[in-house]
Amino acid sequence: MSPVEIGALSVVAIVAMVYMGVYIPVALGLVSFVSIWIISGKSILAFNFLKIAVSDGVTEYPFATIPLFTVMGLLVSRAGLGTDIYAVMNRAFRALTGGIGMATVGANAVFAAVTGSSIASASVFTRIAVPEMRKLNYNKRFAVGVVAGSSVLGMIIPPSAMLIIYSFVSEQSVGEMFLAGIVPGLLLTVAYIAWIYVSGKIRPAYLGSNIDHGDDIPMSLYEILDKTVPTVALILIVLGGIYTGWLTPVEAGAAGALAAFLIAVLRRRMTWQSLWETAIETGHITASILFLITMASLYSRMLGYAGLPNQLNEVLQTYNLGFVEVMIIYVVLMLFLGTLLDTASIILIVVPLFITLVEGMGMSLVWFGIVTVIGAEIGLLTPPLGISCFVIKSSLNDPDITLKDVFFGAFPFAVIMLLVLILIIAFPVLSTGILN
Repeated sequence: MSPVEIGALSVVAIVAMVYMGVYIPVALGLVSFVSIWIISGKSILAFNFLKIAVSDGVTEYPFATIPLFTVMGLLVSRAGLGTDIYAVMNRAFRALTGGIGMATVGANAVFAAVTGSSIASASVFTRIAVPEMRKLNYNKRFAVGVVAGSSVLGMIIPPSAMLIIYSFVSEQSVGEMFLAGIVPGLLLTVAYIAWIYVSGKIRPAYLGSNIDHGDDIPMSLYEILDKTVPTVALILIVLGGIYTGWLTPVEAGAAGALAAFLIAVLRRRMTWQSLWETAIETGHITASILFLITMASLYSRMLGYAGLPNQLNEVLQTYNLGFVEVMIIYVVLMLFLGTLLDTASIILIVVPLFITLVEGMGMSLVWFGIVTVIGAEIGLLTPPLGISCFVIKSSLNDPDITLKDVFFGAFPFAVIMLLVLILIIAFPVLSTGILN
């Protein structure tokens, strides 16, 4: 059996096991372990690979960024910063047709810069923005679609958990990955707002017939500062510390977590019970991510042992596949897996398959990471597993909105993501230019 066949069969086996209900890290580890055993004919070698993946994997110091940024995101949510950001953005855009939708996108972009979590964004803004839009007679599919679409900004705009995971898999700098995510994240934000604006001009009935044009009492300067200063401070501490070189990503995560905790305490949003719940939730999230990364490390080592990277290079030369063809195959594979798996799993499965091939073509692995994260994030909006869509539906207290409505509402945003992804593939400088 050739390495390419082994790689293809491993992906098929993993997807099949996931469909049967097997936990994704277990599926990754089991397929990798059995594959090594079959290739070598020695069970002891498979056990040695597993030992190396566990001992040399998540015990490394940079992996501390995962629990630190996770707890920071949870504390930010408990402190109510998402609600504050939305209130300010809503006031700024409210007079425009579709303004609440634009405010939701803008608030999600800012919220992403302090949480790095699409799921947290989807949960927070579903409860805030959707009832507000429904009250003003916005189309229900638009209301949930704009929340679903903008929630994915949490995985692109730094600090992003997916960028951190990719940096570990590809052995790239977390700081460089964060820098590279800024322009694509802002580009996607602008594209979303532009689409809402154009839709409001072309199809105003889709957005709603009773749009509020801002007759409320203006927000005072004190209120604006009270709602924005904590968020801006967090962004400056975390991203400013990393970009200036004053803090490593691990130190920035620790500083951000401490600052978020202090904000929650000062706002009287933190009790001993909520602190305990935050610690437990952080442990659950961290353990699941690190287990997934460990098993993905075993999977990557299995592919290397099977000789897949070298075989892919030979296939590239034999069939004369160029950059365009390789990227089409890569994006189509991610879109397919996005209908079945979560973002982290997609990254951990496909990157080991293609990273050597892309590096051999002289392409930047930092750029490749941005392409990978955006491509995998489209899966958050596509059925049957679109996680953001399921989170939105479960967070809603509106029986009139079905899961079908959420998926249909999110579809235009998935298309916009795909167009932005094509743009970044065609012009890598959009992601890497900031590093020069």
